[in-house]
Amino acid sequence: MRQCLRDKIISVCDAKIAQKGEGVGLSFYAFFANRNTDPTLLMEAAEWWIKTHQLDHFEKAVKIRDMVRAGQ
Repeated sequence: MRQCLRDKIISVCDAKIAQKGEGVGLSFYAFFANRNTDPTLLMEAAEWWIKTHQLDHFEKAVKIRDMVRAGQ
């Protein structure tokens, strides 16, 4: 996964957690304004989320942030 996507995921997760608490969930769509913003990067996030890690549609932001920080 590209570093710019890793940085974006961590930033969005941190903001959602600060806003709604540690129990907040999100999907990989949360990292994009809409699906047409950057389709290549969206597909990279989707592949990481669905294919690589087989995550549910909604996951806890804390879990996603920690996975990305750990380099998974």
